[in-house]
Amino acid sequence: MSNKKYMCILRSESGGCEKPSPSDMEAMYAKYQAWQDKFADNILDMGGALSSEGATVRADGVKDGPFIELKEVVGGYMLLTASSLDEAITVIQASPMVQNPSTSLELREINTP
Repeated sequence: MSNKKYMCILRSESGGCEKPSPSDMEAMYAKYQAWQDKFADNILDMGGALSSEGATVRADGVKDGPFIELKEVVGGYMLLTASSLDEAITVIQASPMVQNPSTSLELREINTP
């Protein structure tokens, strides 16, 4: 069976967050690197953080951001490959991102024609 592609959307609760210390940042990067190494075959694109600037395009025109006020903010994305949604969940559950209680990760299969 061929692998499917999944979009992983990173959401965080809106509001300020405390900046980690340099030693905390170093430990966090080590965890991310270990996770990326372990699941290198599944991670197609680590994506990145999304800017607060943007636009909403509709039939009646274009509106500049900021977008509607939300309790959660979409802050980033990544692309994964896995044989099933269960495998994609396993990859994301092993991610250090899941350890942050104010973060959620949404997985969606990318349907290709």
